Amino acid sequence: MAAIESPCILICSIDMKTGYCFGCGRTQGEISAWIEMTSQQRREIMAELPARLETVERRPRRETRRSRLARGREATG
Repeated sequence: MAAIESPCILICSIDMKTGYCFGCGRTQGEISAWIEMTSQQRREIMAELPARLETVERRPRRETRRSRLARGREATG
């Protein structure tokens, strides 16, 4: 079985203003239906993601695990 390509970068938090994920730019509906989509459907959505990510706020409303770890490294470094 082939792996399904995904834009997920493990920053799973939705921008309430745009409805797009801060990390990947997909909507909640797209995220939940991703595995059921055809390769063509996924490619079409992925082509839109860079433009979508330009419209989201720069920071998630809640702190992500990645940002906590980075902050911890800065404090100890």
